[in-house]
Amino acid sequence: MAHLRAAIFAALFIAVGALGAAAQDVTLRSRDGAIEIVGTLLGFDGEFYRVETEFGELTVDGSGVNCTGFGCPSLIDFVAEISVSGSATIGRVLMPALIEGFALRNNLTSERLTEEDDPARFTYVLRDGDTPVGRFHFHVSNTDEGFADLLADEADIVMAMREIRPEEVRQAREAGLGDMADARRSRVIALDAMVPLVEAGNPVVALSITDMVRVLAGRVDNWSAFGGPDAPITVHLRGAQSGLSQAMEDRLLRPARAELGASVVRHDSNRALVAAVANDPFGLGLGSFSDTGLTKPLVLTGPCGFQLRAARRTIKTEDYPLTAPMFLYVPARRLPALGRDFLTYTRSTPAQIVIRRAGFVDQEPEAVPMDLQGDRFANAVLVARDAGGLENLQAMTRALLRKQRLSLSFRFEAGSARLDAQSRSNVMQLASALEAGRFDGRALHFVGFSDGAGPAEGNLTIATRRATAVREAVELAADTADLSRVTLSVMAFGEAMPMACDDSAWGRQVNRRVEIWVD
Repeated sequence: MAHLRAAIFAALFIAVGALGAAAQDVTLRSRDGAIEIVGTLLGFDGEFYRVETEFGELTVDGSGVNCTGFGCPSLIDFVAEISVSGSATIGRVLMPALIEGFALRNNLTSERLTEEDDPARFTYVLRDGDTPVGRFHFHVSNTDEGFADLLADEADIVMAMREIRPEEVRQAREAGLGDMADARRSRVIALDAMVPLVEAGNPVVALSITDMVRVLAGRVDNWSAFGGPDAPITVHLRGAQSGLSQAMEDRLLRPARAELGASVVRHDSNRALVAAVANDPFGLGLGSFSDTGLTKPLVLTGPCGFQLRAARRTIKTEDYPLTAPMFLYVPARRLPALGRDFLTYTRSTPAQIVIRRAGFVDQEPEAVPMDLQGDRFANAVLVARDAGGLENLQAMTRALLRKQRLSLSFRFEAGSARLDAQSRSNVMQLASALEAGRFDGRALHFVGFSDGAGPAEGNLTIATRRATAVREAVELAADTADLSRVTLSVMAFGEAMPMACDDSAWGRQVNRRVEIWVD
């Protein structure tokens, strides 16, 4: 009978994950004493207990039970414990800056405690006066180790410089962590970019994406192929487990069906990579926009004459093609209230200021006047096809002439109708802005563009469908916004304004996008 009562009691609660903690035996009894659960305490988030029982792992609302046993936590002086693991690019500068900003915003003080024997591990303690209210425990390593810690139930938040891979999604699902590919399980907190770097005296100033792939794959190994000296190219990359290095393989090599060449020099940090390239007259590194040191960044170009330079605005709008989103992944389990409040803070306007000051690119929507987009329109004129192409370009210019472009862009996964990870984050950013009333009384135009493959009429139809899909996604996400206060419309101009050359699958993918224009 006791087993039956426990099973009925367990059915009243949701079975999700929570914080990892030292296992202890506890007994949870309902207030009237009629029902009890006995098991091993796996975690407590200040509101809910997570207990391993003979019926499986259960999450129980603490407000409805009394806890007895050696392992029962204190309900009076509860301290939230949150484990964060993964990318050093995110963990050494950006996350500490955000935690300190969050503390100041909530009238808390923060203190960093570093482990002397392991500098990759440190803790931020947040206090209300002299009373600790939370601890953020960091294990700063790389993206691979962050996901490994998640699967081992040793991380509540993963810092990643790439999207989670299918095998990791499968393993997480099997471990009971939920669908980590779901939009609710990840967020982009800031943007970085992959930038080709050379020593300051190198005469080469630009490389195409195709040329970069050839060098990375070892198919071209001499600078003379690009107008430089007759000297071998030394390729410098981050470590194989670095998220930035893995993102390079996912976005550059894999679409070209190429593999990384054998002659690569690896570095364990961005700073080490930059220092090596700065002292190597024949080196080519793929580094981070946030830290280029004394090196010279190369301009990206293509056979159609486009030139794209990494800059804050071009990264934010995703006009620069090698933008690198910085992700936080959270499993399908409850974080303590402090952790949930922190994640909410990362999308706020004050947090975007912190992100900019830390040297990264924020996601606060910005309006870009047309007079600052001359390069884009010049590129469009250069590649316009026949009279029909010029007419479409003129129609687009007339339609957008007195409008401003928002810095949010939207793209779809290759061969899919699903928005990519950064675009899903952009949907939430725009939805939050609509809910806050930032565009009340104004008109937002979802403008669709396509690549140049195929007939122009078909491209226009596809671009319209994409723009409509993004508008519907934003409307769905902005569930508390009063959309009667803002006008949302759809436009499409097909192939009128390409962002990259259409000579490769990668370039065509970049050109398929939706932009937001406002007046």
